[in-house]
Amino acid sequence: MSVKVPASELQARISRFRERMDRRDPGWEMAAITGKINQYYFSGTMQDGMLFIPRDGDPVYWVRRSYERARSESTFPDIRPMRSYRDAAEGMGSFPSTCHIETEIVVVALLDRFGKYFPVQQFLSLDRVIAAVRAEKSPYEIDLMRRAGAIHARVLEDRVPEILRAGMSEAALGCELHTILIEEGHQGIVRFGMFETEIVLGQIAFGTHSIAPSYFNGPGSSVGLSPAVPLLGSRDRLLEKGDLVFLDVGCGYEGYHTDKTVVYQFGAPLPDEAIRSHHFCRSLEMEMASLLSPGAIPSAIYRHIIDSIPPEYAGNFMGYGTRRAPFLGHGVGLQVDEYPVIAEGFDEPLTSGMAIAIEPKIGVTGVGMVGTENTYLVRPGGGESITGSSDGLIEVGF
Repeated sequence: MSVKVPASELQARISRFRERMDRRDPGWEMAAITGKINQYYFSGTMQDGMLFIPRDGDPVYWVRRSYERARSESTFPDIRPMRSYRDAAEGMGSFPSTCHIETEIVVVALLDRFGKYFPVQQFLSLDRVIAAVRAEKSPYEIDLMRRAGAIHARVLEDRVPEILRAGMSEAALGCELHTILIEEGHQGIVRFGMFETEIVLGQIAFGTHSIAPSYFNGPGSSVGLSPAVPLLGSRDRLLEKGDLVFLDVGCGYEGYHTDKTVVYQFGAPLPDEAIRSHHFCRSLEMEMASLLSPGAIPSAIYRHIIDSIPPEYAGNFMGYGTRRAPFLGHGVGLQVDEYPVIAEGFDEPLTSGMAIAIEPKIGVTGVGMVGTENTYLVRPGGGESITGSSDGLIEVGF
């Protein structure tokens, strides 16, 4: 079994959550947390249950299944079994008429069941508060992310060049990459918070498949297995000499992720336009990294970079054609898409220990998506990469 999240870590997270709730809504009374990732963040286990954090008094974690596993995995002090919400409602006793919940993920059916047993008349959102709390990584969390980043760098920079071969399909590369990542310590799954976003590893594409249309909110793309499963990679697209290979994938260790993109040149150099565009993106990554210091404003970083893009790169910057992502980077942690985002509207200052993936990219007609991505820790004096230092455009089979 893995090491349990320390009780002191869980206590600190709940304390910071309460402090932020007090600042945002001084009259708040109760928070009910049902999402699995947030349950894990505050309790150290994820079960079929509900965590109640009152403004005053001790939090309680009610678990339907599996109570035994929750007790064995977690250092949380008050875990109680329940058969239904009725047990939790009776055990909680008096309950306020207003309750804060995760409005981004709670479905109407759950609210109906909740309202059957708890006398709540008004539900309010706590999503931004939890996002802000989770954005500030503790030394415990940073250690896990460093381990994920080390796996990420080793696999994408050193091991992938060893397995690329002419005639392999995108899907075959995805399967081999998944196996290697797990061998190196990857947790086997990549988690996103975006509603109904499914993913295996990330985007795995050869050539122009990396600029294909996609519902995924990011600059790159992939075609996937089929319209029903636009994930992993195509069985039909085979690797050829002169191809660009685009890998934008996540890696996780004990729940915590890093995000990284590497572009490879297979068998022959890419066209000069693609190479110039890639090196321009790498220079932007370095510039943005230098700005990731405590007190910096994400929206200001975004505007500074966007305003500096020369016309020759602006048309397909952060995407291709009209399909462009409205951000330059994003927070990373228990999920790949966390707070803060390097984009308009994110005006709260960065703090030391935040983890942010920077990903400047450019789509090149007839070639594919070039650019870079690494995960950085916000530090005085600028960001610290925890996913390696490769410039990308790794040459394979020349």
